[in-house]
Amino acid sequence: MNVVIVESPAKAKTINKYLGSDYEVFASFGHVRDLPAKDGSVRPDEDFAMTWDVDAKARKRLNEIADAVKDSDRLILATDPDREGEAISWHVLEFLKQKKVLKDKPVERVVFNAITKTAVLDAMAHPRDIDEPLVDAYLARRALDYLVGFNLSPVLWRKLPGARSAGRVQSVSLRLVCDREKEIETFVSREYWSVVANFDNAEAKPFDARLVTLDGEKLDKFAVTNGDQAGGIKASIEATSFTVDSVDVKPQKRHPAPPFTTSTLQQEASRKLGFAAAHTMRVAQKLYEGISIDGDTTGLITYMRTDGVQIAPEAIDACRDVIGGEYGSQYLPEKPKFYKTKAKNAQEAHEAIRPTRLARLPRDIAKALDPEQAKLYELIWKRTIASQMASAEMERTSVELLGTGGDGRKIGLRATGTVVAFDGYLTLYQEGKDDEDDEKSTRLPRINKGETPKLNEVSANQHFTEPPPRYTEATLIKRMEELGIGRPSTYTSTLSVLRDRDYVRLDKKRLIPEGKGRLVTAFLENFFQRYVEYDFTADLEAKLDKVSNGEIAWKDLLREFWTAFTETVDGTKDLRVSQVLDALNETLKEHVFPVPAEGGDPRACKSCEGGQLSLKVGKFGAFIGCSNYPECRFTRQLGLENADQAQAASADKLLGNDPETGEEIMFKNGRFGPYVERKAEDDKKPHRSSIPKGMDPDSVDLEQALKLLALPREVGLHPETGTMISAGLGRYGPFVLNDGKYANLSSWEEVFTVGLNRAVTVLAEKKTSGGRATAKTLKVLGDHPDLGGAIQVLDGRYGPYIKHGKINATLPKGVEPEAVTVEQAVALIAEKAAKGKGRRKRASK
Repeated sequence: MNVVIVESPAKAKTINKYLGSDYEVFASFGHVRDLPAKDGSVRPDEDFAMTWDVDAKARKRLNEIADAVKDSDRLILATDPDREGEAISWHVLEFLKQKKVLKDKPVERVVFNAITKTAVLDAMAHPRDIDEPLVDAYLARRALDYLVGFNLSPVLWRKLPGARSAGRVQSVSLRLVCDREKEIETFVSREYWSVVANFDNAEAKPFDARLVTLDGEKLDKFAVTNGDQAGGIKASIEATSFTVDSVDVKPQKRHPAPPFTTSTLQQEASRKLGFAAAHTMRVAQKLYEGISIDGDTTGLITYMRTDGVQIAPEAIDACRDVIGGEYGSQYLPEKPKFYKTKAKNAQEAHEAIRPTRLARLPRDIAKALDPEQAKLYELIWKRTIASQMASAEMERTSVELLGTGGDGRKIGLRATGTVVAFDGYLTLYQEGKDDEDDEKSTRLPRINKGETPKLNEVSANQHFTEPPPRYTEATLIKRMEELGIGRPSTYTSTLSVLRDRDYVRLDKKRLIPEGKGRLVTAFLENFFQRYVEYDFTADLEAKLDKVSNGEIAWKDLLREFWTAFTETVDGTKDLRVSQVLDALNETLKEHVFPVPAEGGDPRACKSCEGGQLSLKVGKFGAFIGCSNYPECRFTRQLGLENADQAQAASADKLLGNDPETGEEIMFKNGRFGPYVERKAEDDKKPHRSSIPKGMDPDSVDLEQALKLLALPREVGLHPETGTMISAGLGRYGPFVLNDGKYANLSSWEEVFTVGLNRAVTVLAEKKTSGGRATAKTLKVLGDHPDLGGAIQVLDGRYGPYIKHGKINATLPKGVEPEAVTVEQAVALIAEKAAKGKGRRKRASK
């Protein structure tokens, strides 16, 4: 019997069918060992010795594998063909060596780029050893990430309370988002005008021509800067007769894009399908691991974590067969096309992402796929086929018109148009673009040199330059790839960390840095500048690639990094928080202290005379406060996005007077958000109430403020206990309370309307559910494929989560509850179970 190890159950099931009864295939369920999340897991003083931990669930699976290996004839490690796959194979092998079950059994490593019977059987016929340099590169990356995280994050916690963590790639990616935001904030818009004339040619067919020269001088975009200037030129054109001076027709070719890499697939799926990067990879994983078609399970695409753009010769031949058969010989170029990646530090060790069988047309297998799988498969298929199709042939026409007006001004106009003479690959596929309009094919009518077209009208249009757009997930990944930051297997996890740490948020698919994220970036730029430089990070990635190629020893790389890094960390030990805040005040001044609309000192306190605003840090993180504290208690939340917003937030607002007591009711903004306050007499502590989440602060009036300040309100006596039930707003939202027992209400509005029957019901539901309010079921996923028992998606107190037995796993930000799959849920449950075991272990020590 031969034991084969792969990562996933789906992959194991498919491969088992291919190999037959002489093979038993086991799934490791991903990584089986990791560095414990505690100090000392990587020890530089012991030549970078590393301690690996196996969680309880992984240990159970590994023990099952070990029992099978004892009675086997051979061990075959068939994990994915990249660095992570090599690392999983190495970890499994190391565990089995420690268990002493291998003895003299042969151990083979096989890799296949596609899960098809042909690819798997071919891989089995060509085994190799574990790729030690690839494992070394994994060890170096893991050690670097650990050493940076466990030495840099504590500095952040001490010097910048409220910061969560810093990481080697994570922090540089965050800097990209923050730098773009700073560009937007400091951008100064410029006014410019365009002047366009509309003509009819000799055949009375219209065309447009724009102003390009004036009095013999070539005009750039900003040559016409105001309406008066544009109006004068417009009048001159209207008084001028124009003659066609030249007609220039130039042939152009537009070539197809190469097949997909991980990065370009994520970018294009975002543009064309609206998929988030992580979602694209989940769908691609299913297509790679296998889909049942006519009772036979087979992988539909090649491995989806790659930076290579070339495809196998047999795949090129298959593409050409499809092109000739489906589109005709005119779309088939004389020779195949070969591609080389432009990405920095690309390894090109694997094929690009392509269908495993190009003759499997999207329309033929659509019924076997769910809608999202079908869309992604079609995208990959079209891109692959188009990459081998003939180039599109274009004709670009440029027409120059000259005229001299009655005022003696010489005016030059230009009309341009691009016409597709032969569509080539465009008949099938056109690559999407980010943040710019696709070039439109404008067909010009026939225009002959020497003719005098008829002028119809002239328009002068005002324009303003716009700041660079915020990154989407797709454009950020593209920029990371261009700079050589991260690798295909890390892009989506890096973005997930930034969102989970609340360093960035997604708004209309755009990444916006939160105040916390900008603080962390500013801190690192001031005190750890080298480690958030793009070139340094890319150079480190290049060195890690050299480790993969066996050109550099991994521990030499670690020693070089560690020596300089520890010096920088040690240099921050005597750094005072006041020094940190002074540096951040300067670095973030455009963001933290926006210039008021009426002008003046942006740091001047609006609540007192002579006070200066500054960043402050408290138990829950940073906020903006006054230098005259405690005499002046003005505070403002960090992260207000513009000067008007900041000014409005900083100003206290009198809503009116309490009609019963005459006391002033104020609207204010504090470090924890907006609130209303009843000003008390005799210097007593004022009564306050926070504006609940979901209530628009701008809509709060005197009536609403009085309702908020009257909380908690009495609902009525409980029919069983005879004690009062009250309703109010707390740290965790709206609630009802009776005899010290709380139960959540569905919304803040219900606090003011909940009646006795509803309150008693909510309290009873919480009591019967073991002290917790009954969570709403959002989706039922069915039974756990390995452990049994129902899996549900529930709407809990802190947001949606996955429930399986006693395990509750929070749903990551950005994941829609309705879109969760069984596979995603199983992975989240396993991760949560592993963390729970780790905490119990530490608690028992």
